[in-house]
Amino acid sequence: MARSLDGLVLSPVADQAPGQVGTSTRFVYHEEGGLIRAEYEGGDVVRGYLVGTREGDWLDFRYVQLKRDGATSSGHCVSTVTDLPDGRVRLEETWEWESEEGSGTSVVEQLPADVPSAVRGRPLR
Repeated sequence: MARSLDGLVLSPVADQAPGQVGTSTRFVYHEEGGLIRAEYEGGDVVRGYLVGTREGDWLDFRYVQLKRDGATSSGHCVSTVTDLPDGRVRLEETWEWESEEGSGTSVVEQLPADVPSAVRGRPLR
């Protein structure tokens, strides 16, 4: 099983469609006893939250976000957690909107520890 997500900062490796999460979005994960949650922001997302569960290397969660244009969106995602050769964590995701049309796949990876925090993004509260 890949290591815990608790306290890790992850970011998408590629931009999604306009108005969605992208390479400037930062996710701060928390994990305890099989429960996961994260806060995220950046790019077109003013604030987002996800909550769900982890069983082994499988995540199942719901997410909700507020975009810069004032629109809210929600959806469901399942992810596989893997360890990269350099020790960072990667999530391979399959997601679908529940509040609008659309679905897809994405990849988010833990940011390298040697990237200055100003580049990684400010901590979320």
